Amino acid sequence: MHNQPNTLDQFFKLKQRGSDVMTEVLAGATTFLTASYILFVHPNMLSATGMDQGALITVTGLAASLATLLVALLGNAPLMMAPGMGLNAFFTYTLVLGEGLPWQTALGVVFLSGALFLILSWFGAREHVLQVIPQSLRLATAVGIGLFIAFIGLQNLGVIVKSPATLVQLGEFTTECCVGLGALLLILVLEIRRVRGAILIGIAAATGVGMALGLVTMPGQIASMPPSPAPLLLQLDIMSALSISLWSTIFSFMFVDLFDSLGTMMAVCREANMVDEKGDIPMLSRLLYADALATIGGALLGTSTTTAFIESASGVSDGGRTGLSSVVTAVLFLLALFFSPVIAVVPAFATAPALLIVGLFMMRSLPLIDFKNLEVGAPAFLTIIIMPLGYSIATGLSFGLISHVVIYLAQGKIRQCHPTLIVISVLSVIGLLH
Repeated sequence: MHNQPNTLDQFFKLKQRGSDVMTEVLAGATTFLTASYILFVHPNMLSATGMDQGALITVTGLAASLATLLVALLGNAPLMMAPGMGLNAFFTYTLVLGEGLPWQTALGVVFLSGALFLILSWFGAREHVLQVIPQSLRLATAVGIGLFIAFIGLQNLGVIVKSPATLVQLGEFTTECCVGLGALLLILVLEIRRVRGAILIGIAAATGVGMALGLVTMPGQIASMPPSPAPLLLQLDIMSALSISLWSTIFSFMFVDLFDSLGTMMAVCREANMVDEKGDIPMLSRLLYADALATIGGALLGTSTTTAFIESASGVSDGGRTGLSSVVTAVLFLLALFFSPVIAVVPAFATAPALLIVGLFMMRSLPLIDFKNLEVGAPAFLTIIIMPLGYSIATGLSFGLISHVVIYLAQGKIRQCHPTLIVISVLSVIGLLH
């Protein structure tokens, strides 16, 4: 045991980055507490597709643990990965419930998007694709996803319901709705006071109040062996996902994952001072490889796209500087699976506030878009507004890309549009017409 810290120091470069074992352990625990809400929210969301909820709990924990471990060992970064918010909503509400795809085919779409991500990385085309997408559309995508997630959260709370006259309207303030809104207020206050694990505390409080009011069934036991992942394991249908009509969807999954992961990785790594003298992140390429492999692995396990979590920044703020903190986070996600009976009883009205908070966080990109310049602002606006109202991330992104090219074409500036962007826009038109 005496040599263990030295071994850890050599592998994770603890002293070189100004850290130590205890600091990394505490940082890893902080990241877990901040992001563990995904164990409750993600299975609740994907179970709406007909996927087995018990298996989803296990698969979510496994995907988060294995992906985070991959980042730790491959990139030595204090980053956590798990099935991403926004893309899980896209998977559930657009592909499966909206377009009527079997969830097995939707998993095939996720697998192919991860494979495309990996191929682009191998050929060095990943940076090229990223560069041809206008910055305003990248920012608008984050905002649109935030509104989409928040809209789903309001529906899950019953605040927004269907209306035959106006499509949507204000719902009744039922007991469940009021408990959820109370949890939302609690999370907001805790976030303002910078309390770690604010979202987890809010979910636990809403579930506890729900139990006291008889709205939630008490779990039969606190701990048990995790449910079997067998109902979801290797159930993806890749052949059906190769349909031409799904090409634009596969591209959309890949783009959103790329934007989301790249932004998160750069922010967290800079916060952790993992930059060279030029301000670049030497391990960024390896981290993006890990992201692509995690998405492919997640699809094989039976979950939607796995991506980097901005909640990793909470561990960095507590001193996390290396992949050792990610190892700790990964282990905690595995241990959490043994409390699956508790996770399984958490109701939708308890997880809905988490969706609203995540949506709020994603609004941060809005002030960075220049809406005074309509050439930039109009495509960004269409991207943002179509995502929640069209109930599809892919459709919103397609409208943004197509309108950008059409505006440049109408002004005689089409030569200023990169050929790759034009090709992507044409594919988006095909995807919308199918």
